[in-house]
Amino acid sequence: MLNFNAGPAALPPEVLQQAAQAVIDYDNTGLSILEIPHRGKHVDAIIKESETLVKELCGLNDDYEVLWMHGGGRLQFCMLPMNFLGENETAGYIDSGSWAHEAMEYAKYYGNVEVLASSRESNYNHLPALPTVIPNNLTYLHITTNNTIFGTQCRELPISPVPLIADMSSDIFSKKTDYSRCALFYAVAQKNLGAAGVTLVVVRKDLLGKIKRTLPPMLDYKAHAAQHSVLNTPPVFALYICLLTLRRIKAKGIDTIEKENNTKAQLLYNEVSRNSLFHTSVKYEDRSLMNVCFTTKNKEDEATFTAYCEERNIVNIGGHRTTGGFRISLYNAISISAVETLVSVMQQFEKEHK
Repeated sequence: MLNFNAGPAALPPEVLQQAAQAVIDYDNTGLSILEIPHRGKHVDAIIKESETLVKELCGLNDDYEVLWMHGGGRLQFCMLPMNFLGENETAGYIDSGSWAHEAMEYAKYYGNVEVLASSRESNYNHLPALPTVIPNNLTYLHITTNNTIFGTQCRELPISPVPLIADMSSDIFSKKTDYSRCALFYAVAQKNLGAAGVTLVVVRKDLLGKIKRTLPPMLDYKAHAAQHSVLNTPPVFALYICLLTLRRIKAKGIDTIEKENNTKAQLLYNEVSRNSLFHTSVKYEDRSLMNVCFTTKNKEDEATFTAYCEERNIVNIGGHRTTGGFRISLYNAISISAVETLVSVMQQFEKEHK
């Protein structure tokens, strides 16, 4: 079965196998990973190793805290302005897609928002150009590096005169990135990092000294950092799957992963462009390597192609419910051979339905 779902996404087979074994017996303890004490030595070791791997893979030093949190992306949309945006202060947001727009709307509950650039009027079919000069009076600048719904992606992080905060949920660890440009970045796990239920937050320590209001500990980044991600019971199993995935990423190497991701994306975009039955409106220079979004030129072919793929064990290719069409997610766990199979099916579909 080839699973191209956007999230929860496909996991590497070896990660699934190791996780399955851990559910029965974790590390020869006689206990399931679902049963081990969250303040015991085993979970402590999982958290410490995962923290070390994140910093190593991101090229970061001890100026950063690595946090594992509940609540997904939407909780981060809340916590960021709660912690860092004063009532009379202004944060800058780049409105590049649905999730970027939602993050911006959440921030308005806590302070002022300045939209520095937007591609909303063109239905987000391209990335909006950053202003030549980013205002230095902003409290922070928020960007979304990959837009899963519309299939656009930043090629590199901007250099910002104010703290840069990046939602990297769907392209973290997919290519070489200068993470040190960020004061904080975050990623839900269920795309390139692991299973749903845990969110990675990496925050520069000096930013923790700039929290704007008194908050309950569960909503305060500093409190989570002080308790090393164990302020309350962490999602242990989801965190363990992240650790297994991080080990795999390190073993494979970011350079190799980036090369494979480029190959996969090129294969699929080339076929979408060549095939007389398909079309994409995403501008060439902004096309995502992670989420390839396209449609059939004839709307009636959409359901037919979906069924055609399912008959050949290719599943979860549908676009987001707000856009329709197709979205093929090419996260790290997707192999080149899987994409080659999909391309072959697209070619056969064209022969039979022209």
